[in-house]
Amino acid sequence: MSQIFTVRELTDALKKTLEGAFPFVWVRGQVSNLSRPASGHMYFSLKDADAVLNCVWFKGNQRGDERFDPLTGEVFEDGPRPSLARTLQNGTEIMCAGRLNVYPPRGSYQLVVELAQDVGLGKLFMEFEELKKKLTAKGFFESMRKRKLPYHPQKVAVITAPSGAAIQDFLRISGTRGWGTQIRIYPALVQGDLAAGQLVAQMDRVNTEGWADVIVLIRGGGSIEDLWAFNDETLAERIFGSKIPVIAGVGHEVDTTIADMTADVRAATPSHAAQLLWPERSMLMQSLDELEIRLTRRIEQQLGAKEHGLSTLERGLGWLSPEQRLKRLDEQFLGLTDRLDRALGHTFETAERTVNYSEDRIRRAFGEDAVNYQLQKVQSLKDRLQWAGDGMLTKAERTLDRAAIMLESLDPQKPLERGYSLVQKSDGTFIRSVDDVSKGEQLNVMVADGSVGVQVETTTKNRS
Repeated sequence: MSQIFTVRELTDALKKTLEGAFPFVWVRGQVSNLSRPASGHMYFSLKDADAVLNCVWFKGNQRGDERFDPLTGEVFEDGPRPSLARTLQNGTEIMCAGRLNVYPPRGSYQLVVELAQDVGLGKLFMEFEELKKKLTAKGFFESMRKRKLPYHPQKVAVITAPSGAAIQDFLRISGTRGWGTQIRIYPALVQGDLAAGQLVAQMDRVNTEGWADVIVLIRGGGSIEDLWAFNDETLAERIFGSKIPVIAGVGHEVDTTIADMTADVRAATPSHAAQLLWPERSMLMQSLDELEIRLTRRIEQQLGAKEHGLSTLERGLGWLSPEQRLKRLDEQFLGLTDRLDRALGHTFETAERTVNYSEDRIRRAFGEDAVNYQLQKVQSLKDRLQWAGDGMLTKAERTLDRAAIMLESLDPQKPLERGYSLVQKSDGTFIRSVDDVSKGEQLNVMVADGSVGVQVETTTKNRS
């Protein structure tokens, strides 16, 4: 027989299964039944031609007026935009992201919204994600294939709009960094339908010329539509196949494009790209000063080492002169003579101590004092032996007396002499309780000087 669930048990099982299978989903549909209670939460339905999904957008997940898009990261240069939570109306087509949740009191499931986006921008985001997934599979974004930028490149090709703020920021920062660098600007549109084609053409031109040490691809910030040329698949292929290392600084720090992700190095902004290419000029001057200091110290060390070596050679020559050799031999002779005198004196002292010690040992071993000492030891051992024997006998006597007393106390006749008696049944067993006998039974009563035969008339049991 199948298990019979309670309503709560079945709902909990469905809740666990549904929420585990769909922890985070994107859903597209048209808003209907929009409700805005005083709590600030929003309740609505997403519907299409065939189905309806209940949704709840809690106040804590709703965003205020936004300075940048929460999905794409684009910064709104025209100022903050009203949040979708404030402008949402019935009939609006949106994309929602969140988790599915089962609401037990109504036995229904709903989408708990965490993010919501107009379908227009949602389409761009989906296209971006699809291209990103495609290029990821091709290995465009793998860090292992990306190249390091050359240190302090001397020839830099910059592909950008020649009149934009991005190139001005780049040139301003580059003017304070590095030394002796040549910069060529390859003009291209960075926004609009023609932008991607011009960017691709300039990438081909720079690679064909082969002049540059590094290619710089930059543009200022903007909306996702403004930056869309840098999400072009052909441009990504040119960056991926470039023979020259590419650094991309497109938009602001929060902006991320396919070109940024494909480039060998990604800069947060155009200014940051210049900072990554060259060290600060003041740092180069400081490095030059440090090299001068290190060179000076190295020369001083070399001179010091040579002076030390010369002094060592001078001392060596003095050590090898005949006069110094005679002095050393004389010092060795005096040292050996002194060592011999000390050795002889030590030998005589050791021999004298050995003779005195041997004489003392002989006197202690065979003199009158030694004999008396041995006699005293014999007498002491004799006294100890006699004392030990007496002690053993005394202990044995005490043990025997205790055993006799214990044996006498165990004699069964002793209680009889004090007036007690033992009662036996006809089979010889002793009576210990009134329950052991019955009326009319013959018993034998043992006393100190004999026994008495009796017959049971009555039995009386003591009360506890």
